[in-house]
Amino acid sequence: MSFTSFGRIETPVLDIGYESAGDPGGTPVILLHGFPYDVRAYDDVAAILAGQGAFVLAPYLRGFGPTRFLDPTTIRSGQQAALGQDLIDFMDALNIEQAVVAGYDWGGRAACIVAALDPGRVTGLVSVGGYNMHNLARSGEPVNPEWERSYWYQYYFHSERGRRGLERNRDELCELLWRTWSPAWGGARQAFPASAPSLHNPDFVDVVIHSYRHRYGLADGDPRYQRFEDLIAQEPRITVPTVVLESGDDGVGGPAAMAGRDHFTGPYSHSVLPGIGHNVPQENPTAFAQAVVSLFDGL
Repeated sequence: MSFTSFGRIETPVLDIGYESAGDPGGTPVILLHGFPYDVRAYDDVAAILAGQGAFVLAPYLRGFGPTRFLDPTTIRSGQQAALGQDLIDFMDALNIEQAVVAGYDWGGRAACIVAALDPGRVTGLVSVGGYNMHNLARSGEPVNPEWERSYWYQYYFHSERGRRGLERNRDELCELLWRTWSPAWGGARQAFPASAPSLHNPDFVDVVIHSYRHRYGLADGDPRYQRFEDLIAQEPRITVPTVVLESGDDGVGGPAAMAGRDHFTGPYSHSVLPGIGHNVPQENPTAFAQAVVSLFDGL
C-alpha cells in the first residue's frame, strides 16, 4: 500500500478517517472513492502523485471504513448533497483552501458538487463519467433498458428485502458488483478482500440504503443539506479545469460522459479508456494519475 500516514479529523457531523502520502507542502490532491469501494482504490495512484510532488489525501466516505458519525441521532444520509458538504468540511478541518479533487462513483459526485457550487476551492477536477450529479426531479424517468438492467441493485435496495440482503450478504453482494461492473478486470476478485473491511462500518447499510432511496424520491433527505440540494437541482455549470475519464467497459449504466458536456464551461479534456470498467483508479492507475497531474498547471 502506498499511503504512508493515517489520520482523523472532526467535522461538524463526522469523525473522518483518511490516508495520506507525499509532501504536506506539495499540491493538495483529494481522492474520493465510490460505492462499494474504499481508499485502497487509490494505492497505486497515490504513489504516482506523491512522486510528482503532490500531497495526496484520501478520506473514507461516510459509512465506510473508520469514518464515524459524531451524534447517534444524526440521519445516516447518503444523499449527494451530504457527500459534497463532507468534502468541504474535510477541507475546512485540514485548513486546505484549494485542492485538485478527483473521484469516481459517489466520490466523483462529491467532487463535481464542490467544483460546481464552491469553485474557489477547486483548482482542478477529475471526474469519471462526467457531470454525474443527480437531477432528482427526473429520477422517475426511464432510461435505455440495457442500462436499467444493470441498476438492479438500486431497485433491490428500495425494498426491505434488499436492505436485509445487504446486511446479511454484503461481502458476496459487493464482490459481485465489483466483478460485474468491471467485466474485463481479471483482478477484481483478488483485490476485493483488501477493501471488504471498510464495508463493515456500522453505518454502511443505513447510508447506502438511504442513498439509493433518496435519489428516487423514496426517502426524505437530511434538512441540513436542503440548501445544497436546491442548488444542485439547478444543474449548475462547472467552470474549473476538468478532465473527464470515461470507462470503455463499464458494467453499470452506459456511456454518458459526453451527455453532460454542456455543463462544463471551463478548460476541458475527455478521454475514453478502452477495456476499463467502473473502478478506474484501481484498474488503470497510470491514466488516472496522469489526468490529475495534467491539472497541476492547468490544462
